[in-house]
Amino acid sequence: MALTTGVTGEMVSAEFLGKKADVRGVVFKVLLQLALIFSIFILGLLIFQMVTGGWGVLSTRLGDFLTGATSAIPERAGIAQALKGSFWLGIIVVLVAFPIGIGAGIYLEEYASQGRLARFIDLNIRNLAGVPSVVYGILGLSIFAGTMQGVTGGNTILAGGLTLAVLVLPIVIITTMEAIRAVPQAIREGGFGVGATRWEIIRHFVLPYAAPGILTGTVLSLARALGEAAPLLLVGAIAKPGGNPDWFDLGQLKASFTAMPVLITDWAGEAKEGYVAATAAAIVIMLIVVLLANAVAILLRNRYEKKRHG
Repeated sequence: MALTTGVTGEMVSAEFLGKKADVRGVVFKVLLQLALIFSIFILGLLIFQMVTGGWGVLSTRLGDFLTGATSAIPERAGIAQALKGSFWLGIIVVLVAFPIGIGAGIYLEEYASQGRLARFIDLNIRNLAGVPSVVYGILGLSIFAGTMQGVTGGNTILAGGLTLAVLVLPIVIITTMEAIRAVPQAIREGGFGVGATRWEIIRHFVLPYAAPGILTGTVLSLARALGEAAPLLLVGAIAKPGGNPDWFDLGQLKASFTAMPVLITDWAGEAKEGYVAATAAAIVIMLIVVLLANAVAILLRNRYEKKRHG
């Protein structure tokens, strides 16, 4: 038996630690690097094209473009209404989807018994994360803009925000569950060993450890929500000239609205030549907003990681 074990060990060692070159591994690594380089090249090309296409607007009338209202004249058109609409949509998503999603993820990982029901719920949540966004738009049109019209006001920012919140809710739940699942079990056992309750362990040990992953997932889900156009179009978002309310005017929550993806989609379909530069400029502004949101997430994640390892 000992002789057989020794021979087997030598065979495994010769297979994986032998002096022969790992040709397949090198080829696979090179292919991965080429895929990465190609992806970065395409992304850089698209960004360069958008920046050069919208530079005429960004360099000559950036202030008016950011603060101006939607106009039928492309040389006067601004994105203030769309920025405010996206801002309030993001606020609604944060207030609705994040607490519910994080709470559901904590419950499913820390409190729920891991039986058939829990596995069934987990499977359906993961399936919902892959449902096309247009389906959520139909859901929002039917429920939030229809059945709940007395609460949301119909085709309004409130209905659109609730639709986007439902859209990203499965993603928030999944990322929270995965972040909590990555917490070492020894941390929980140590807490129970000193007499801490389950809530105290979750509050003081599990959540701080999982916070970087939760933050990353929630911000990525917010970025997806801010970039969705199909659900908002179905709910009733429009990109036509209209009023330009203040940023914190709560009355706009129950009024007709637009958002950056809707405005970009509308401008991209316009025949006037001036809208080409305006569309490119709007895409650049939206990209900057998403990058700023990601930067905040990275800073918060690094802060929690320093506290965790400190």
